[in-house]
Amino acid sequence: MKTDHHLQVTRRQFLGTAAALTAGTALGAPSLINAPAILRFYNRPDSVIKGVQIGVITYSFRSMADQSAEATLKYIKEAGLSATELMGDPAEAFAGKPENPVDMRRFFGLMRKQRGGETLTEAEQKDADTLRAHMEEYNKQVAMWRATASMKPFAQLKKMYKAAGIKIYAFKPNTFGKNNSDAEIEYGMRAAKTLGATHVTLEHPGDDGHTLKLAKLAEKHKIHVGYHGHEQQTPTLWDTALSQSKYNGMNLDVGHYVAAGNPDPLELLRARHDRILSMHVKDRQNPEHGKANLPWGEGDTPIGPVLQLMSTRKYNFPATIELEYDIPEGSDAVAEVQKCLEYCRKMLQG
Repeated sequence: MKTDHHLQVTRRQFLGTAAALTAGTALGAPSLINAPAILRFYNRPDSVIKGVQIGVITYSFRSMADQSAEATLKYIKEAGLSATELMGDPAEAFAGKPENPVDMRRFFGLMRKQRGGETLTEAEQKDADTLRAHMEEYNKQVAMWRATASMKPFAQLKKMYKAAGIKIYAFKPNTFGKNNSDAEIEYGMRAAKTLGATHVTLEHPGDDGHTLKLAKLAEKHKIHVGYHGHEQQTPTLWDTALSQSKYNGMNLDVGHYVAAGNPDPLELLRARHDRILSMHVKDRQNPEHGKANLPWGEGDTPIGPVLQLMSTRKYNFPATIELEYDIPEGSDAVAEVQKCLEYCRKMLQG
């Protein structure tokens, strides 16, 4: 990972370049201020297709080597997207969060093995216990940092992304869980508003008391909360949270919804479109076919009909690409997200 000094230098260089490009002066280029729009917005992505905003969650780029906010912006733009659900790590690292000493790939790998029902070897269990202890200590350091963190870097980050033509519509830091303090929750909401997001997202906690608590804090900060679902999704999963507050909403995942064995997701969209803040899109099989994550067009998720319904009914929530199928050899996450975007374009434009 980069040192804080390197991140600061990169940030200054990037912001300087972005400002110059926006003013039309980079590399001695003539001013574009009074030029036609087609020139002023040249090389800026536009992923609004037939009225549907296609975005991407930056989790999709988790396999890329550089996870900085600057590199993440580059991936989004190269993939052709003009809007994003931004994960917490790139933004918080940009803002100066302490560097994580834990090998998260190793840690998550061991946790996935346990959740999958496998028994860890004695050495693996010892490794997992050590990593968990280090994570607990690191989380304490991060909580202390968040308590006094300035919002100025988040404002800089918003300007950087906006200059590149990227809108941040949702923010997903790991600050909204039941183990997070009120101070951390409010920090996450303030950061989201500073970034220009309309809502924050988190996994549905399955705890009515916690969704009520988040709703009250969201009302205080005038920002919405979108609850994400995996295979626990049902047509009624969000009912209690939605009834608690207008600030509680849905971060539906149509791929997981299908894999959970639910009926046609279009029915849920028609019924709840006014409470959906954003929607994750992936192509998963239904339970009868194995639930696998597959390249788009090969699974059972009705991506085309979902997007077409959004376009026809003029639903205004973003459809968020989430890359979860295995990346083919010789490709990378940026190229695969491009393929997903083109699939959306084909479904919407014919």
